[in-house]
Amino acid sequence: MLRMTTASPTSVDPVPIPLDDDPGGGVLGGRYRALTLGIVSVVLVIAFEATAVNTAMPTAARQLDGLGLYAFAFSGYFTTTLFALVVSGQWCDRRGPLQPLFAGIAVFGVGLLVAGTAPGMWVFVAGRAVQGLGGGLVIVALYVVVGRAYPERLRPSVFAAFSSAWVLPSIVGPLVAGAVTQHLGWRWVFLAVPVLILLPLAVMGPALARSEREHPVARGADFDRRRTLLAAMAALGAALLQYAGQRRDLVGLLPGVAGAALLVPAVLGLLPKGTLRAGRGLPTVILLRGVAAGAFFAAEAFIPLMMTTQRGLSPTLAGLTLTSGGLSWALGSWLQGRPGAERYREAMIRGGFVLTALAIAGAALVLVPGVPAWAASVAWGIGGVGMGLAVASVSVLMMKLSAPEDAGANSAALQMSDALGNVLLTGLAGVLFAALGGGALAAAHGTAEGAGPPGAFAVVLLVMAGVALLGALLSGRVRTRS
Repeated sequence: MLRMTTASPTSVDPVPIPLDDDPGGGVLGGRYRALTLGIVSVVLVIAFEATAVNTAMPTAARQLDGLGLYAFAFSGYFTTTLFALVVSGQWCDRRGPLQPLFAGIAVFGVGLLVAGTAPGMWVFVAGRAVQGLGGGLVIVALYVVVGRAYPERLRPSVFAAFSSAWVLPSIVGPLVAGAVTQHLGWRWVFLAVPVLILLPLAVMGPALARSEREHPVARGADFDRRRTLLAAMAALGAALLQYAGQRRDLVGLLPGVAGAALLVPAVLGLLPKGTLRAGRGLPTVILLRGVAAGAFFAAEAFIPLMMTTQRGLSPTLAGLTLTSGGLSWALGSWLQGRPGAERYREAMIRGGFVLTALAIAGAALVLVPGVPAWAASVAWGIGGVGMGLAVASVSVLMMKLSAPEDAGANSAALQMSDALGNVLLTGLAGVLFAALGGGALAAAHGTAEGAGPPGAFAVVLLVMAGVALLGALLSGRVRTRS
């Protein structure tokens, strides 16, 4: 998701700054209007799909008899994104961003079609994995487009537009997806999105082609086979670990060991030295990005399911529970960027993690019958502020601690940590949920208030709240020793 994987060009070499022959124009000036509208429209479509999936997923999982694999539908997306991020960065180096961008959009659309027509849950998970491949290609390529096509003075405005593009889908997405799920069926939430992709392609296609002609890409070096292999090892290792956790028997022991054997060396090779042990300075900054994203989104994946099965809400109302988080995330990001905020950077990171932990634990309170259902929305609004403060501050601190020649590699590591956090913690949430009886939720009773084991939801949310608190405790290590 672009909201949390606000990827930089990762491994892309420094891009040439285009000549600003329209110094008085803005991102919506005549020269850049079509390109800006096109790429922001792509972000809008991906953002709408992300919010819509959260709304439609509980219904889809019940109808496909796949509640035991519920978490896979989320973590599978991020597993393949791990690999695609690295491939896209190198592809952009070699051929420019046009090919990976259009290829990513096409693959993303294919994944939507596979998920929307899936006869069973495993095929649905496979469709989500294909979406992750496309999404990873698109994320990096979009940022490279900005670096190559826009002058430096306009890039902050474009990145701000990327963040703003999440606000409308956060409000409208759950309403539309809920209505479609209830009246037309959950499949149309996936099948309708590929049609929406055609408009931004038509709008920005000519502008992208012109940009490629004006700023041709010198043929770059061949793909870094070692880095590509490490990315593939990380994705495969994460997938095997998730499968082993789902089995929870002797049969799953072998893939579990194999997954760990692949994932650990891959992570050590892709992330800065000292990241896994929270080394002071940059390693802890990189680690905290994965902790924040993993805890928040692993919890968010289960909230619509909790609201439909435990409180009897419709898919629309359950999805709307998350709307407050999207809006308040933008508020938190705005607050950390205010003048004078820099001196409080570490405090904002710690406070953001504390707010996120309180929000996740607060959402679990709706499992108590006397607590109103809207309390989850209030809690998620608090969590959005915390994530806006923490995630944006971590990104700012990463750039501050990076030498100019290392900014690209460190940005790539930040995105890798983000994706790994999502994969591992969402996978852990799925294992806990299934182990505590969540997979036994019956489709025939899935919408009945109080159906299913509330303890499974409580454990998932409280564990993720604990992970967020761990991030607060580690936040003091972002300082380097004098």
